[in-house]
Amino acid sequence: MLLAIDVGNTNTVLGLFDDQGTLRDSFRVQTEKDRTGDEYGLQIKALFDFAGLKIKDVQDVIVSSVVPPMVFPLEQMSKRFFGKKPLFVGPGVKTGMPVLYDNPREVGADRIVNAVAAYEKWPRGLIIVDFGTATTFDAVTPDGEYLGGAICPGIAISMEALFHRASKLPRVAFDPPERVVGRNTVTSMQSGLVYGYVGLTDGLCVRMKEELGFPVKVVATGGLAPLIGSVSKQIELVDDQLTLDGLRIIWQRNQ
Repeated sequence: MLLAIDVGNTNTVLGLFDDQGTLRDSFRVQTEKDRTGDEYGLQIKALFDFAGLKIKDVQDVIVSSVVPPMVFPLEQMSKRFFGKKPLFVGPGVKTGMPVLYDNPREVGADRIVNAVAAYEKWPRGLIIVDFGTATTFDAVTPDGEYLGGAICPGIAISMEALFHRASKLPRVAFDPPERVVGRNTVTSMQSGLVYGYVGLTDGLCVRMKEELGFPVKVVATGGLAPLIGSVSKQIELVDDQLTLDGLRIIWQRNQ
């Protein structure tokens, strides 16, 4: 089996694929930069035990990380618990996708992984929106080339900033209110957060489409993608498994 690990600034997602490429199970845990490799290994073992999976069945490990301090502990964890040095997505790894960024090394590994998975599933022009710690927009040409995109503050970051910087505003649940025009503080904040980010998403997608000049499919992923996707007029499809599938595809291309 293949263990795919996607390390984000807020959460780390783990997916276990069988030999046929089917996702057997996935887990989401908080990213802790100060944990040791042993601590991560024990956490993964506990998750596997809970799901009825066995550590010994893992034959290979691939990692995408945007948190540099996580590289060493995850490498140590993989060697000790799985007996394998993990494949880290980065320079020198075959992705099968040309990167047309001014400096390809600047592109976050997660953005390339998402682009690879999306183009493998829908080989056409694409815009991929990832609702993570940052909200990212990535453009792929009809020929499967990564062009670039846009990076915005994530929804959770905006919520926390509003709570901490505005003394009288409370923390609120990220739920769409019944009306855009809120009648109290909570629904007003929910309207601003939900419909504000929907407007940001749709607006950027429209501008990117106009600039790209070729037909695109807009795909969303990330924890809050289902909620935004249900309201957005531009998002055509939500794929929660996109990043994990991208890691599996890149691992296969490097065998």
